Amino acid sequence: MTLHLTSGELPELDELLKLYAWVGWTAYARDPEALTRALRQSTFVWTARSGGGELVGLVRGMSDDVSLLFVQDILVCPDWQRRGVGRALMTAVLTRFAHVMQTVLLTDDGPEQLAFYESLGFQNTRDLSLNAFYRASMQSGA
Repeated sequence: MTLHLTSGELPELDELLKLYAWVGWTAYARDPEALTRALRQSTFVWTARSGGGELVGLVRGMSDDVSLLFVQDILVCPDWQRRGVGRALMTAVLTRFAHVMQTVLLTDDGPEQLAFYESLGFQNTRDLSLNAFYRASMQSGA
């Protein structure tokens, strides 16, 4: 398996729509203009491509580069899941922002997601004396 990671280069819109659709994130695919704007305005975007150049993974988020790193999206094509793509993407981000005081992300409650993030050193807030609050726009959704 050959994998190439790149930061700072935005994929073509058709590649993005295909990747977001593969993982079932339809809210993004319904508004391609908003998806493009979101990626352009992200602090970072890392992509993973197969040896043949196919977009197989992406991670993006925001940071002030001092106190906060927020990972918004991490997606891996289903055919490439459990092959180290997500770990490679997250490791690249965590290495680049290693000096940042807090890293935050929200994820589904599935055992695979929980195990993945815990393996990267994340702690679930329900295990800490810490509260996390969330508020979404009525327009958001998956």
